[in-house]
Amino acid sequence: MEESKNYRHHHPLLLLDEEQLINNQSGVADCSKGGEKVSSPCFSCAEYCGFYLHKVCAAAPLEINHPFHRDHPLVLMQKPPYSFGTYICDFCDKTCEKFFYHCPDLDFHIICALFTFNIAENNLKELEHFVCQDPLVSTKNDDEELEEVRKCFGCWEPLANYTHFSPYCGFNLHKKCAELPLELSNICHCQHPLVLQFNSERLSCKICKVTQKRGFVYGCSSCKLVFHIECLSPPLDLAIEDESHQHTFTRLLRRVPYICDACGIEGIYNAYICCTCNIMVHKRCTSLPRIIKSKWHDHCIFHKYFLRNDFKSSSCSICHDEVNPKHGSYSCSYCNIKFHLRCVTEEKSLYSIVSLENEYEISNGGLEILSDKSVESATCVFERNDAGEATKIKHFKHLHDLKLSPFVGGYENNCNGCMLPISEPFYYCLECVFFLHKVCAELPKVKHVWHHPCQQPLSLISNKAFCCGMCWHVSNAFAYECCKCETKICLRCMIAFTPGARTCLKHEHPLFFYRDYKGRCNACSLPTWAAFCCKDCNFVLHRGCFSLPITAHHKCDVHLLSLTDHDDNSYSESHYCDICEESRDPNLWFYHCAACDTSVHVGCVLGQYPFFKLGSIYEDKDHPHPLTIVKKIYYYPKWDKCGKLCEDLALECSKSDCKYIIHWNCATSRSLQRWWEWLL
Repeated sequence: MEESKNYRHHHPLLLLDEEQLINNQSGVADCSKGGEKVSSPCFSCAEYCGFYLHKVCAAAPLEINHPFHRDHPLVLMQKPPYSFGTYICDFCDKTCEKFFYHCPDLDFHIICALFTFNIAENNLKELEHFVCQDPLVSTKNDDEELEEVRKCFGCWEPLANYTHFSPYCGFNLHKKCAELPLELSNICHCQHPLVLQFNSERLSCKICKVTQKRGFVYGCSSCKLVFHIECLSPPLDLAIEDESHQHTFTRLLRRVPYICDACGIEGIYNAYICCTCNIMVHKRCTSLPRIIKSKWHDHCIFHKYFLRNDFKSSSCSICHDEVNPKHGSYSCSYCNIKFHLRCVTEEKSLYSIVSLENEYEISNGGLEILSDKSVESATCVFERNDAGEATKIKHFKHLHDLKLSPFVGGYENNCNGCMLPISEPFYYCLECVFFLHKVCAELPKVKHVWHHPCQQPLSLISNKAFCCGMCWHVSNAFAYECCKCETKICLRCMIAFTPGARTCLKHEHPLFFYRDYKGRCNACSLPTWAAFCCKDCNFVLHRGCFSLPITAHHKCDVHLLSLTDHDDNSYSESHYCDICEESRDPNLWFYHCAACDTSVHVGCVLGQYPFFKLGSIYEDKDHPHPLTIVKKIYYYPKWDKCGKLCEDLALECSKSDCKYIIHWNCATSRSLQRWWEWLL
């Protein structure tokens, strides 16, 4: 145990080896400078105040001229120059708030910056005592964990693909990526040598067209191009046996431009051909899964190199751009929809590979779906009409049988599933006041969705008060709940975000959801970063306005108010709200009664809780009796707890002799209330 200078710490420091560190630590500790979990050799406070410092962090220089980033020096900083106070390391992809190396393009942990500097200098002494693990002899559990979670920090391919250093070294790294040459000459770019570097400009690979934000690439600064390590790696064989294709792919040694027959994207280098089928594909497309289960679609989808002309849809259900039937894509013949290969496989967490033997059989020259156990119906059908439509059903969330109504539209009740007015085919209860849109009744019990980050499925629930994780509206109607994080998503959002064309009664053309759209909503004029857009015109709706009820009730008018998208009255005095009596923009959507000439703001009509079922029972731990959800507006006494009049949603005791009443905001959890206040 060696005493050393204190490195600006107010107590003396002791240098610890591995055994001394174990004896000295009372629990897991982090380096006070670098932020990572402390490991030997390191300094520890002699007064046991919890201060630890890696030896490498203690000796970190104030500035590094890194061989992998020659544009700027890396400067040691104590705090990130960002308003959010944290940074993400451009090598290990982890967040930190401690000291770090910074330049205008890159941020690194101290240890990551120095480690990659040593790789560039071919100085890897600190890895010499770590065992290299061969993927062929790793345990099964290790393989599964490495395949699903751990990526090599150098090439960002799965760690289990090649021989790698033991993860206990703190760096997920293939042995081959630690031994890469600093420069190389390659046939893909003969004009200049390619230099190993960080992809600081976030350029896409010249071969595969994919942008790798972290790790190493080979690049040419003069020509502004980069190549992934894996794309430049020569194959072990000039021929590739592909399980998803019945023939062998052979590498074409000449450099020729081509369009990949598997994905439809242009290629220049590393083409592989199948002479039997006369197709040419990228290297990465030689191992495409033939069948996948995607969270973008309820059924399994198949990869095909070309599509027949009988497909009704000509556009991708994700990006909505045209899919060329002459190039490869994924499709569902049962639903007549298709997906670009790049769109449906872009995020690996959104799909899984399906075993051909388990789910499908070959018949009539093609693959047919036997069953899809992941799609479980929420209804039991008792009667059908001649067209095969279910006319009498039993929904697992309701006690009584439901009957399909012969009427469409004009009904003044709301759907108990989504809480929107009945304006399309619906089921009604034969014994009580219960209504369910046909589309809401047909939703499955369990559903996988693309827009939720957890890997777990979502289950259909009802009669729970919740805040929707997509639109942030509070409701107690039907919802889907994540089995892992318990996030709840209302049926309006579940239906709206189902891939494909959506109809809006206030617009003549179908609308499509674009995840990355930036613009302004036609209904409310607010900016949006994701929206439902029309491909034929410039009509845009953000997801909140897309789900607005077409009709609504309010005490200001005896009639139903209709959602209106423009005001033809040019008289400026009429452009005010009949509820709040403030001015109203005639170009924005509003609710209107033509008979009474009543015009009101959308927010004034719907209020704070437009999707709550009044009269429902609510269980409160602070009161012994069941509570009924009500709206109290006129002359109601103040509640003792907050001293305010009850002017909106409240909970009232269902016992007639008990006068207990509590505001909804006072009864709900603080987190739910803070959510709503933040939105306002």
